[in-house]
Amino acid sequence: MTLLLSSVAGVAFLVSVLLPFAVKPLLARWGVLDVPNDRSSHSSVVIRGMGVSVAGGILVALALSLATGLVAVDRSLVLIVLLMVAAASLLGWLEDLRGLPIRVRAGCQLVIGALGTAALAYTIDQSYWWVPFGALAVAAYINVANFMDGINGISGMHGVLVGVFYAIGGALSDQLWLIVAGLVLAAAFAGFLPWNLGRGFVFLGDVGSYLLGASVAAIAVTGLLAGVYIEYLLSPVLIYLADTFTTFLRRAQRGERLYVSHRQHVYQRLTDTGLNHLQVALLVTAFSAVTGAAGFIVATADAPVAVSGSLLAAGVVAMYLYSPRILRARAARRQAAVTPDLN
Repeated sequence: MTLLLSSVAGVAFLVSVLLPFAVKPLLARWGVLDVPNDRSSHSSVVIRGMGVSVAGGILVALALSLATGLVAVDRSLVLIVLLMVAAASLLGWLEDLRGLPIRVRAGCQLVIGALGTAALAYTIDQSYWWVPFGALAVAAYINVANFMDGINGISGMHGVLVGVFYAIGGALSDQLWLIVAGLVLAAAFAGFLPWNLGRGFVFLGDVGSYLLGASVAAIAVTGLLAGVYIEYLLSPVLIYLADTFTTFLRRAQRGERLYVSHRQHVYQRLTDTGLNHLQVALLVTAFSAVTGAAGFIVATADAPVAVSGSLLAAGVVAMYLYSPRILRARAARRQAAVTPDLN
């Protein structure tokens, strides 16, 4: 079992890390490029759409887990997750290639979430009242992942981190399908990181960010309906949710058009403090790791420990949200200390 599990995860990694050798020239030939503007966090034209390779890794590995009998129980859950991820990836690929109206994108995201959740409710024998929740959850996290995919490394690291936590959650919950889905997610995005962080770096594109958001949301909704502790599913994504939600509120309060590109997310403002992309991506991942660990403790702890863990997670989220101000204030103090008094 362990060997087969490792093999499936290995396939996800190998497909993701090797497929770009074939895909990258095609993307360049088709003109699937990201041209920087004043709201971008990069300064040169970069090939995007490499999320196709990550999608290949995830879909092939999940299909392999079914074909080999690795997931002998709850096979339908893996199949439903696979189909939801495939549909979202296709939608993102169409957006990369030709662009789609915002209403079409939003509608398709909701349909993917609704159909997937309805299939899960039927399979697990849960109430169909979950369908609106699942539709909103999938559509929302696809957009969260898309909004947060603005610097090198951040999405790849998020996929690895969430995948590892979900695999651990599956082990603690004795749900093999969740172990498989989590490891496949982590391995596939680990295979993307060398391409995204290397010299000839490439971007996921919408196909990749849609893939990431749909994978996380589909696994989380499936886990929730299957009885997995909500803390296992929610805690690793708290930082992403907090960054997106607070940025959304700030922009709404200022009366800005919410669908227009911007550079107001916390992680984007962190790059403005002088940190490079890798440093910010590692920082976001570290904060997410702490909230994830706190959530796993809270899930099964006694009341005093659970309260302490919840306060820790809340404090970490608050520290992250205020981190650009903290770093700017520290930089100002340092500058004041080295600047001679001219009076």
